[in-house]
Order: sequence, then structure tokens, then C-alpha cells
Amino acid sequence: MEWWNSTLGGSFILVGILDDSGSPEMLCAVITALYMLALASNGLLLLVINMDRQLHIPMYHLLGQLSLIDFFLTSIIIPKAVMDFLLKDNTISLEGCALQMFLALTLGGAEDLLLAFMAYDRYVAICHPLNYMVFMRPSICWLGVATSWILGFLSALGHTIHTMQYPFCKSRKIRHLYCEIPPLLKLACADTSKYELMVYMMGVTFLIPSLVAILTSYILILFTVLNKPSNEGRKKALATCSSHLTVVSLYYGALTVMYVLPSSYLSPKQENILSVFYTVMTPALNPLIYSLRNKDVTGALRRVLGKWFLPTRSIF
Repeated sequence: MEWWNSTLGGSFILVGILDDSGSPEMLCAVITALYMLALASNGLLLLVINMDRQLHIPMYHLLGQLSLIDFFLTSIIIPKAVMDFLLKDNTISLEGCALQMFLALTLGGAEDLLLAFMAYDRYVAICHPLNYMVFMRPSICWLGVATSWILGFLSALGHTIHTMQYPFCKSRKIRHLYCEIPPLLKLACADTSKYELMVYMMGVTFLIPSLVAILTSYILILFTVLNKPSNEGRKKALATCSSHLTVVSLYYGALTVMYVLPSSYLSPKQENILSVFYTVMTPALNPLIYSLRNKDVTGALRRVLGKWFLPTRSIF
């Protein structure tokens, strides 16, 4: 094991899932494909939401914010991991590690809160449709979005400063896909038990209330849907809710295990696998699950692509 002292400068070595895999080339190809899917699907959804005026309502503003977060979240992690594997150079500077951690925590925290706000939006739309534009008027919509970003930013700033102030004098190898708090603390040569408790409390504070809000919203939606007289309306609402809950289960399940359970419960390989779920898998699946069954989005997509690719008729 190579020992070092971070106070003298230097860099970390990221030993991620690609380095620990039995078939690294195949896994690299799969992760790259998921990353390209995440970029294309989130980028296209952002384009459609911005260009089609029929989607300029709170529900799609929130969906656009989710796509924006996923677009950047996966982009600050996956390209470096893939290029490091291909170039056989896994180093990352202390400053680069701090920046990557800060950006990932900001985007992750914002997404936690945004998903809860999106569940509330669906609750209002299905359970109180006549008052939707009252409960989800633009000022409330943008307040929810701003709150998600601000709280995510403040939490990330505090955690990044606190984590990077520790002296790292153990192995330089971070056995993780990217710079994240739990694996980084294992390299600290100071007592981190109190801070680990704080990370646990912050994880509970961010994740559990949001998860409870989401589950409560969908339980209320379920009761409302089951009382609908229309079979078609019931099926449509149930299909939408089930797809949303699929994404929520993948995302919150991985994050809850990572940040709420004690770090001793997980091996580095298990932490690596979990990180793939919320850094590349859910960003790739989110736009597909939230939009494929949505007639408004698919209709807007046809209109936008039609303007670009259908030949324009000559006026002469």
C-alpha cells in the first residue's frame, strides 16, 4: 500500500468499477452506451420542452429541470471514468476531486428534492385537477425549483469543505467511480466518526423526508385513481405512477443504501455498483420513463422533429 500526505500536494487514484470488473472492456462499452443514451434523451427532452409552447406548463418545467440535472450529473462523472480506463491514467488532483464532489453533491441534492416536488405536482394534477393552476402556479413552481437548487448547493458546499479539510495520509487509491464522501473518508488519517454521523444525519434529512413525501403523494393518487369511474383514465394514471415509482425506487434505493446504512455494511465493489445506478442508469432511464408514455411529449417531439426534417414546401 502506498502512503502519502495530502498536505504536501499530489493527487488521488480513482479505482472504479471498470478496474474491479472481470470484463472491463464490455462493462466500459455498456456504461458508455448508457451515457450516450442519457445525453441524447435528456438533451432531446430539454430541446422539445423549450421549443414547444404546449409544454410550457409547470409539469414540464419540472421535467426539464430533472433532465438538466441528469445531463450534467452523468457528464461530470462518466466521461472521466471512461477516458481514465482507456488511457490507463486514473489520477485526479485534490482540487479536481473537490470540484467533482461538490458538483455531484449539488446536482444529487437538487434532484432528491426535485423528485419530491414532481410527485406533489402529480398529486395536485390527478387529485385536484380543477385547482392545478392555483396550487402549481408559476411562482410556486419556480420557488420549488429554486429551493431544490439552493439547498443542494449549500449542502454540497458544507460537505465538500468539511471533507477536504481532513489530512489524507493513507492509500492514494479511492476505490470508487468518482470522488464521493464515504470512500474518501476511508483514506483520512484523522478521526472521522463524528463527521460520518453528520453525513448520516444529512443523508436521512435529505432522503427520508423526500421519499416519504413521494410515497404519500402516490398513495393519495392511488386512492383517487381507484375511485375514478373511467377505466381508461384509471389505466393511464396507474401507468404513469408506476413508471415514476420505478425511477424513484432505483434512485432513492441506491442513495439510501449508500448514505443511510453504515459504511461498514458495504464493500468497495458494492459501493461502485450502487454508484452506477444513480450516476448513469437513472439519468438514462428518467427521460424515457417520464416521457415515452406521455402523449403530450411524444406529440411535441413529432412537431419539433417535423419542423426540422420534413421538407419545406416552396411558395413559388
